[in-house]
Amino acid sequence: MVSRIRRFSRAALAAVASAALLACIPAPSPAQQPASLPVARYRDAARRIIAAAMADTLAYSRLATMTDTYGSRLSGSPGLERAINWVLARMQDDSLTNVRGEPVMVPHWVRGAESATLVSPRAWTLHMLGLGGSVGTPPGGITAPVLVVNSFDDLAAHAAEAKGRIVLFDSPFPTDVPPMEGYRRNVAYRGGAASAAARVGAVAALIRSVTPHSQQTPHTGSLRYADGVPEIPSAALSVEDAELLHRMQDRGEPVVVTLRMQARTLPDVPSRNVVAELRGSEQPDQVVVLGGHIDSWDVGEGAMDDAGGAFAAWEAVRIIKALGLRPRRTLRVVMWVNEENGGRGGRAYRDQHLAELPNTVAAMESDNGVFRPDGFRFQGTPAGLEAARQIGSLLAGMGAGTVTAGDGEADVGPIVREGVPGFALNVDDATYFWYHHTDADMMTVINRDDFRRCIAAMAVMAYVLADLPDPLPRHP
Repeated sequence: MVSRIRRFSRAALAAVASAALLACIPAPSPAQQPASLPVARYRDAARRIIAAAMADTLAYSRLATMTDTYGSRLSGSPGLERAINWVLARMQDDSLTNVRGEPVMVPHWVRGAESATLVSPRAWTLHMLGLGGSVGTPPGGITAPVLVVNSFDDLAAHAAEAKGRIVLFDSPFPTDVPPMEGYRRNVAYRGGAASAAARVGAVAALIRSVTPHSQQTPHTGSLRYADGVPEIPSAALSVEDAELLHRMQDRGEPVVVTLRMQARTLPDVPSRNVVAELRGSEQPDQVVVLGGHIDSWDVGEGAMDDAGGAFAAWEAVRIIKALGLRPRRTLRVVMWVNEENGGRGGRAYRDQHLAELPNTVAAMESDNGVFRPDGFRFQGTPAGLEAARQIGSLLAGMGAGTVTAGDGEADVGPIVREGVPGFALNVDDATYFWYHHTDADMMTVINRDDFRRCIAAMAVMAYVLADLPDPLPRHP
């Protein structure tokens, strides 16, 4: 997730999100209140879709083939473009219509060789990953004493000690709140550590990886350089190594580290959003969009983040077609690019489809991993939320029927802000940040049964949204 900052809401935050939404949107008049939807007529179709999804083996096989063959898919990489070509060919095999790659110019950041080595008080190879968008070090690296701080406030209190040092932010991931809220609180260090350290004269910045669990697994992700502040190299250490350096400092031992990074940003390059459709039977110009992002960080395979979500949406549409179900409106699966380090795929989709957004009746994304689903977050009007909850009742039997008010996902965000009702698949995210942006994001993380349940949930919700006699009400 370009930083996953936009994905904070969960059940614990639903009341707050709902209150904020209701405060911004006038209450509908009685005439605008949603009447009971004809949900009963979709029960048989929902049962068929769920049964087909739970018996499915193709999606897992395809996901494994794509991730194992092409590996990580950071924007600008050959692996991303080869994976896109492969997906487009398979969509043609499925006889989906209007299969195409829609052009997007994306950033091209290259990690290069990198290392972090403890020099004093003893030699030790630290487990590190450079942060996305970081500048590199000089060719010989940077060797400097380390100042460990707990927070931005702690750095401010020790600003006089930071000049000429490498500043390490050892800020633990909060575990007394839901994982997404813990991430929201902690990820500020990934984004802002470099500029905060540079303001007080530091020569480089390190952070404790943004995760509640580690087995010497550093986590990457995007940083943000502030305007007018020197750009200094920045990287993440594993939890274990960050705590090691902190303990050494607490004992009064001088901590010295050598940081070497060849990171660089190259000119933007062309890429593509992947698009394919199942055309509607009666109102094909009205569209339900569903998808995930096909790009990933340049570590692991990006199976969980977010090939799994993108393939779940693809398989949802394929299953609906294979069952001979033809909704009134068009189902359009989209695999966005550049979610991780720029969000340009979502914005390009909005710009290229701006004229048809009044006829885009819903936008759905899965970008929390394909763990066991429990329902959806909905972003739109109170009347739309009530309608979505009625549709969600079709998924109650598989434990995925809860629909709450909340934020959507990054790629659909640009069109949701244009008034399109937004849906985000909710899953059990207890272990999501164990693997997030690490070498551990491999196919092994994907549980086949949970993956099938995600496919089923997305397929049922998308099918009914596309087939209702009237679309959901739109927000301003």
